[in-house]
Amino acid sequence: MSTYASKTYVTSDRSRGEIEKILARYGATHFAYMTEPGAARIAFQANGRQVRFTIPLLDPEAREFTHHSRGVRTASAREAAYEQATRQKWRALALVVKAKLEAIESGIATFEQEFYAHTVLPSGRTVFEETGEQVAEMIATQMPGRLMLDGGAA
Repeated sequence: MSTYASKTYVTSDRSRGEIEKILARYGATHFAYMTEPGAARIAFQANGRQVRFTIPLLDPEAREFTHHSRGVRTASAREAAYEQATRQKWRALALVVKAKLEAIESGIATFEQEFYAHTVLPSGRTVFEETGEQVAEMIATQMPGRLMLDGGAA
């Protein structure tokens, strides 16, 4: 299976704009994004909650960008390969955000369910950042070996 949008021509700026329009259409009242070495973030406010997604960006000096099957890439080929990988990440995020909002609109899930892990707490950390290790520990040490389809009753 190939990576979603691995050959996209849609720019990162256009994907960010699309994400902002999608969020506004579904009621977001604030939107921001930032980039730094190794990561990009979007944040928005909707339904009385602040939400933040962090997109890990690859190192432009990583071997996958500096080399190809025939050897070392030229500087322009390196930049093009890195830009392609960055565009892919932004397209994937646009897909994720749109799918979550469609699930909410269709009544499959609530806003809180879809954006729970990315909800920003008063500490400035997301719910996942705050609780992820605890949940992983509970799953590793307390989950039974059978599939629990009955709402969690043991």
